[in-house]
Amino acid sequence: MGQLTLVIGNKNYSSWSLRPWLLLKQVGLDFAEIMIDLGTPNTHKEIRRYSPSGKVPVLLDGDLTVWESLAICEYIAENFIRDLWPQDRDARAFARSVSHEMHAGFMNLRQQMPMNCRTRYPREGMKPGVQGDIDRITAIWRECRQQYGSKGEFLFGKFTIADAMFAPVVSRFISYDVKLGLIEQDYVKTIWSLPAMQQWIDAACLEPEMMYF
Repeated sequence: MGQLTLVIGNKNYSSWSLRPWLLLKQVGLDFAEIMIDLGTPNTHKEIRRYSPSGKVPVLLDGDLTVWESLAICEYIAENFIRDLWPQDRDARAFARSVSHEMHAGFMNLRQQMPMNCRTRYPREGMKPGVQGDIDRITAIWRECRQQYGSKGEFLFGKFTIADAMFAPVVSRFISYDVKLGLIEQDYVKTIWSLPAMQQWIDAACLEPEMMYF
């Protein structure tokens, strides 16, 4: 293992980059950061210098390359911080399941409510299918908090990979003023108030790059 370097896209737009970045910050691991502007003609070429998939994020650990947000989070859990999944077997299985569901699904939400940390679009993006994604996500949050989260403020009590995976959704819900129940509101406040999350948002607001969807 060598120096950890995380290759990311623009903080204002790259929801996938936020996930492992927040995890690394939250657990206190030192890492270097390379940001690639996602909106230039050379973007793909620049990313391919680091990533075989041509996408960000990418974690570089010495000569080793790990790509895809969830794979990076799993690598950190396996090699650096052992308790990033719940210790209880049932809770751990549930956490993995919802994290993979987040990784693979909710395409209506992703397409109609792209992440934009520095702008507010109250109640925009509510196209057919989006409310269904919102309902499923909030149901996951409620079940996690009610069944597994009694010992802390996060989905499974303490911070886990599942919280990192859902962090961009928190940003989207704030940007688009999504109406939430009390349990979901409290969870949004928990993630949004994290110093690492605020560090990401502050940096996103200072970025000059503009992208249009």
